[in-house]
Amino acid sequence: MGGYANKILRVNLSERSFKEEKLSEELIMNYIGGRGFGIKILFDELEKGIDPLSPENKLIFVNGPLAGTGAQSSSRVAVVTKSPLTGTYLISNCGGYFGAEMKFAGLDIIIVEGKAEKPVYIWIKDNEYEIRDASDVWGIETEETHKVIRRKTSGSARMVVIGPAGEKLVKFASIVSDRRTAGRGGVGAVMGSKNLKAVVVKGSKKPEIAEPDKFRDAVKDQIEYYKESSFFGPFHNLGSGGLTKILYDVGMCPTYNFKQEELPNIENFSPENLGKYVVDHHGCYGCMLTCGKTVKNVKGSYAGIAWDAPEYEAYWSYGPNCGNTNIESIIELNRLSDQYGIDVISTGCVIAFAMELYEKKIITKEDADGLELEWGNYEAMEKLLRKIVLRDGFGDVLAEGVKRAAEKIGKGADKYAIHIKGRELPAYDPRAAKSHGLNLITTPIGPNHNMGWAKQELLGIPKKVDPFTLEGKGELTKYNQDETTIFETGITCIFPPAMTMIIVEIYGKLLSSATGIKKFEDPKYLWKVSERIWNLERLFNIREGFSRKDDSVPERLLNEPIPRKAGKGQIFEQEELLDQYYKARGWDNNGVPTKEKLEELGLGEIAKKLNIK
Repeated sequence: MGGYANKILRVNLSERSFKEEKLSEELIMNYIGGRGFGIKILFDELEKGIDPLSPENKLIFVNGPLAGTGAQSSSRVAVVTKSPLTGTYLISNCGGYFGAEMKFAGLDIIIVEGKAEKPVYIWIKDNEYEIRDASDVWGIETEETHKVIRRKTSGSARMVVIGPAGEKLVKFASIVSDRRTAGRGGVGAVMGSKNLKAVVVKGSKKPEIAEPDKFRDAVKDQIEYYKESSFFGPFHNLGSGGLTKILYDVGMCPTYNFKQEELPNIENFSPENLGKYVVDHHGCYGCMLTCGKTVKNVKGSYAGIAWDAPEYEAYWSYGPNCGNTNIESIIELNRLSDQYGIDVISTGCVIAFAMELYEKKIITKEDADGLELEWGNYEAMEKLLRKIVLRDGFGDVLAEGVKRAAEKIGKGADKYAIHIKGRELPAYDPRAAKSHGLNLITTPIGPNHNMGWAKQELLGIPKKVDPFTLEGKGELTKYNQDETTIFETGITCIFPPAMTMIIVEIYGKLLSSATGIKKFEDPKYLWKVSERIWNLERLFNIREGFSRKDDSVPERLLNEPIPRKAGKGQIFEQEELLDQYYKARGWDNNGVPTKEKLEELGLGEIAKKLNIK
């Protein structure tokens, strides 16, 4: 069998032990890889109700059968665990080179269990494994951590690391790998709770391909599809940051903590202006898109600082959502977030939340440790970011996320806490695109734009759909979510399918020729596997006590119409949309998959265990 290394490495930090296991044929056939492997292992091995920051939680790093091959954009690593921010199932994907290096070291999956007595890192070199002391890098930023550990291991080693935010157990701390991040939901906090600073890998084995000639032809088809796409050039030139002004103009880019008031100087986010900061292009392993950018500040107090360009989410969270149009400050805030290992989306959202509380006089300057949190005050934003990372003063309150922070602050602060299931919303207003909004409230990890990007509403591709209508949005949302899940078995970056640069038929040829498994070429089979994965993710959350009541947007989005021109008057018609969606999924009115649906997907035994009738 090609594609797979056929090895799971289980690391127990409490016992300082390693154990090698083989992939089962059942796991491969039913879940393919990547996201499928992650949820199956987590569901089977994690007990209901465990504390996400306890030693009992598992931290799973998993790649897919296309990692380290010639398939474009397909060497990502998924980090799977239980979220400390939401209490739900959590998967967070990361680009870069780590997923490919895992495969080169002969590994499909690394499962980390237990907790080390003191800070450590895991060093993997092909078939040799060590747990090493990390005291000297504990407390330092991610970039320096990479440098120090490479000096101790190998100059070409690849790694995933946490920064100070993960060590301080900030609930939305991220994991960083060569400036790429597994950002959302608190994966970095879980890693920090285990006293694990880094997982470092160096391999020398190339994955075998079952049908090399057929695989080369499939890769050629993939490359041609990329080249023919009208989105290839713009995405290569500016990455997702180029969407900021485009999505603002159609009402999807929220402003001022989702108040959606008009933002002065929005032209600062135009592709033409953002392009002026770009000095270089780079990308992940085996990806011709090279959508990563190096940007350089050339004026003001941040002059001379160069770093990876913010993506759309960072431009938004530290920009329009906080009333800030100073691009130089956003570049710096994005750099600090990467260095500290903290999610740019949640961080920008908790700052915007605090700014609105300050505006409403729910908190004072004294409450905010002397910071004047007016909209757009980027100097105060930078200071508050550091306080959140270090859990200092008011920053310690915000480090818990907007839901818990609002509960602690009281005084009606919960009205301004914009979250779903305890997780801050990304850069899309559900009121302005109903299918995309429905996706945000039903994703199993809390609101996540990547799991079902409604390209039909947002960009009008491959066919334009009116974003304000309700008809057919349940089916459309299910389609987009299941399509994303197919590509995340590989694991392929979601940007190419979101921009229609690749289709399922070509993807099936890549999977089939890489592995030699004929079934993987059948689109119907892939769609069924993806639906199986999505339903198992839902069942994980149901087992944890989640239900329809948790598939809900904040009050502001239900009852306050969008005031600005784009999307003016729109609210989010939650209950009607949920009814549509549950019906499309084959779930009951409370969002529980029916016994018939689960049996159809080969999940009948789980239905019995959960007493689903």
